[in-house]
Amino acid sequence: MSGEWQFLDEDESPALTDLFADDPQGRVKRLTIEEAGIRFDLSKTHLTDALVDNFVTAAEEAGLADQRQKLLSGEVVNPTEGRAAEHTAERGTGAPESVELARQFHARMRGLVEVIEAGAFGKIETLIHIGIGGSALGPKLLIDALGRNSGGIEVRVVSNVDGAAMAEAVKGIDPQTTMLAAASKTFTTAETLLNLESAMQWLREGAVDDPYGRVVALTANPDKAVEWGVDETRILPFSESVGGRYSLWSSIGFPAALGLGWAAYEEMLEGAGAMDRHFAHADWRENAPVMAAFADLYYTQARGAETRAIFAYDERLRLLPSYLQQLEMESNGKSVTADGEPVDWPTAPITWGGVGTDAQHAVFQLLHQGTVLVPVEFIAAKEPGHDFDDAHHEALLANCFAQGAALMAGKEADDPARSYPGDRPSTTLLIEDVTPAILGALIAFYEHRTFVNAVLLGINPFDQFGVELGKDMARAIEEGGMDEFDASTKALMEAALGDPA
Repeated sequence: MSGEWQFLDEDESPALTDLFADDPQGRVKRLTIEEAGIRFDLSKTHLTDALVDNFVTAAEEAGLADQRQKLLSGEVVNPTEGRAAEHTAERGTGAPESVELARQFHARMRGLVEVIEAGAFGKIETLIHIGIGGSALGPKLLIDALGRNSGGIEVRVVSNVDGAAMAEAVKGIDPQTTMLAAASKTFTTAETLLNLESAMQWLREGAVDDPYGRVVALTANPDKAVEWGVDETRILPFSESVGGRYSLWSSIGFPAALGLGWAAYEEMLEGAGAMDRHFAHADWRENAPVMAAFADLYYTQARGAETRAIFAYDERLRLLPSYLQQLEMESNGKSVTADGEPVDWPTAPITWGGVGTDAQHAVFQLLHQGTVLVPVEFIAAKEPGHDFDDAHHEALLANCFAQGAALMAGKEADDPARSYPGDRPSTTLLIEDVTPAILGALIAFYEHRTFVNAVLLGINPFDQFGVELGKDMARAIEEGGMDEFDASTKALMEAALGDPA
């Protein structure tokens, strides 16, 4: 990498057990940050005071403070598309005019939620939310994490264009008491519109008199939604400068606001806003997103780690690893700099993970004794999400904390097959509980961490042209185009779809 990264080439960080032996209490204190109901423990990483100092210098040379200011004030931070990235304006931090526009859009969304709750559309028991990518992952995470005992309108999310997904979504519900939400930034997303048409057909077959009257559009392109047939009063706009994978704070969050109640949705925004303020004002060494990014960069750049694993030791957060896959890999999976020059260093690692304790019996063998280094992140809550015996939660937390300790300490044995090398890093995020405010803060933390990584890597985290090529080629197949494809692809199309001639 460039000159400011030479300290990583020269790094000889001691083993984790040695770092703790030298100053156990001081190390935990220096590498633990508490903010917004979350305890961030980075002490089981190889970060040292010297490494942190060097990362701070690298951040200053990369202009992190200036880029942070641009992000949080609504200036252009997406140079390839000439746009700001204004998801923080949805939470109250940004250009004043953008914050005010977000407030107006939220008020409009709240008004529609209250009208539905008041019975203006008749008795509504279910909302089918139709989107894909960021238009579906965020709402699905929120509903699954927070809505298990809400008792409100049931929300079912459909993202896959496979008709089996739509069949599962409509199973056992009544078209007469169902509304549809169609989430598409452009309102031209092919998969979303196809699923929407199928849902409309299901309403017609269920003898719904006015299927179009049951559709709410969540979009940054209201004209397209009107053209499709949605009444203007049921269109919830959001700003063009809010990216898809950052959009759950905008009108894309409508299903969460309806399913959880407006108060819960507002608390989530407030929690994210608290993390925005922490990111904006905390010293680099006490800034949770920044310090976590330093650890990420250490393992990708100095230790050659190609993946990062996230394990939620809480069933309510089971969808978080999938959500973070898009956030991190779509944002920072780049091979050119923000100036369009090829990079000659690693960018985003592969994000993957699962739910503890299930994952312990599936993938932890590789983490403890495999030949690849995988930094691990554990997420756990102090409070359980159930009323069963406390033994359940005590066992869950014991397993979570023990895994981090075992990864670090390892264990020697006379039998090589029973030896654990240890010195394998982990971080632990311990939250007070899975509440709207804390979940909002947690997601905002990951957003800012992703941004810091991008700034220090010199890449643009806010475009995603890599997803377009496959979509274009799929469209060509649907339109009967065969000539541009390789022999293997042609043979597959003929075997599955028949000879187009």
